[in-house]
Amino acid sequence: MSRRRHDSRNGFTGLLGDIQTHINTEPMDSVYEITGELGRGKFAVVKRCVEKSTGKVFAAKFLRKRRRGRDCRAEVVHEMAVLEAARNNPRVVNLHAAYETDHDIVLLLEYAAGGEIFDHCNCDEPLPEGHITRLIRQTLEGVHLLHQTSVVHLDLKPQNILLTSLAPLGDIKIVDFGLARKLGMVGELREILGTPEYVAPEILNYEPITTATDLWSVGVISYMLVTGESPFAGSDKQETYLNVSQVNVDYSQEAFSRVSELAVDFIRKLLVKTPEDRPSAADCMTHPWLWQQYQYPSIEPITPRTPRERSSGTKWAAQPEDPEDKENFALDSPHTYAKRFRFEEEPPTATNGGDGDF
Repeated sequence: MSRRRHDSRNGFTGLLGDIQTHINTEPMDSVYEITGELGRGKFAVVKRCVEKSTGKVFAAKFLRKRRRGRDCRAEVVHEMAVLEAARNNPRVVNLHAAYETDHDIVLLLEYAAGGEIFDHCNCDEPLPEGHITRLIRQTLEGVHLLHQTSVVHLDLKPQNILLTSLAPLGDIKIVDFGLARKLGMVGELREILGTPEYVAPEILNYEPITTATDLWSVGVISYMLVTGESPFAGSDKQETYLNVSQVNVDYSQEAFSRVSELAVDFIRKLLVKTPEDRPSAADCMTHPWLWQQYQYPSIEPITPRTPRERSSGTKWAAQPEDPEDKENFALDSPHTYAKRFRFEEEPPTATNGGDGDF
């Protein structure tokens, strides 16, 4: 088998290039009114906008065409192509239109008014398990449909799963396909990319990426929703990567004091080091935890915990207090642990919003 890897100088494997959505070049403000900023990071900013003729609200994702002095238009087009391919997937955010300016391509996306499910991982009172199982079940539905088309998301995390409404708790919408890849295009897919707390061990070990890579992330998300804590977050990136590579997970009675045994069993089945030992999305959906009968109490307003360090990600429903950057690590040499996880720190810049950059 050929050995494929990501190299920022030579392009990407697994990128889709053909799109059907017309990219408009006329001024966007003639059709839409920008009404506020929803989130930002290194290479993109997401703004709330309203279509003047209908009053319909959208999330406008402004993606830089050049990043670190490199032309990244093809990567933006790839994200559009993935969204187009997932248009019939009810668990994926819908692409409405696209515009191009001198510096950006702007994706007009379905607006999810309920914000991120991360807010439910980061509040004093976790969601009842009945609500959590519904959110995980819907996430798996969306992931299963992606995997049926050989697409892997590779940046699944609570910041990239939005809710259509907050009260009552709405349905989920998966967003941010900047790191998504198409499997089987050219040999094996090996890339080092993702977000530290959610990345699977095979990514860190520069081993082949498969659909099981996304299922690891579903396990992390499930852990966070039921416990309110991140299973692998360390005091720094190096410690986080070590926790992931050693699958160092706290299953203590204290951590899971209010969590059912079935929930623990579900998470244990996903957070295993060998990808082949993880169940598929379809298999996960048959787990009894996801089908227990619960009474659904009403959702009270969320009370965020403080202080708790948030993972980086885009806020689509409320302005974050500080710009937070994701990091998509791309390395020249996959062979040494020390080199693999040595990163040059950069100051926060004015844009990101879902590009998955480490």
